[in-house]
Amino acid sequence: MSVPIFVLRPEPGLTATLVAAFEAGLKAKGMALSSVEPVTWSAPAKPFDGLLIGSANAVRHAGKELDKVSHLPVLAVGATTAKLAQEAGLQVEHVGSGGLQDLIDTLPGEPRHLLRLAGEVHVALDVPAHLTLDSCVVYRVQYRRLSADQAGLLSGGAIVLLHSGEAGRHFAEECTRLGVDRSRVDIAAMAPRILENIGDGWRSVHVADGPSDAALLDLAGNLCH
Repeated sequence: MSVPIFVLRPEPGLTATLVAAFEAGLKAKGMALSSVEPVTWSAPAKPFDGLLIGSANAVRHAGKELDKVSHLPVLAVGATTAKLAQEAGLQVEHVGSGGLQDLIDTLPGEPRHLLRLAGEVHVALDVPAHLTLDSCVVYRVQYRRLSADQAGLLSGGAIVLLHSGEAGRHFAEECTRLGVDRSRVDIAAMAPRILENIGDGWRSVHVADGPSDAALLDLAGNLCH
């Protein structure tokens, strides 16, 4: 009997992952523990050489202020973010594949002043000397509690997919609050840093081969049988 797979990410990513899981022949269930909302922001009135975007949520929730910087080339963390930026009418210059730090580390050495569009909680970056970086918070993630019924679903054995470090931290805290037996739960994370704040005691902990839904679902498929 296969172990059920639970997806915790908010919409619209939740549905995208569930559809991809179905297409891969996996029976995944949604257990969204968060939602994303816009934050009021103002584009700085200064010259920039590009937009650094680390999440598709930044494009989704930037609103009308994005028009003021829409002429800037986009440095996108990955293919999903790049696709959404293009659909919003932005020009994508570079698409990363290993996170924002890897992206800025591999940029050419000429001086650039970048504007980062970020979430309220975001990864700190070690900015190379040839780059300067301003940041604007354009969205926030609101977390909700794990219900007793949801905790019960996990108690029979589960594979939980984690797409972000904050989601992992919140899930671990909720499991502690409700007394979920961690030894019944396998963790599948999209990136190594996601595991930093989830603690121990899980049945197993794994990291996908790459920062993509396809790699994460491939990992989940191997775990559920």
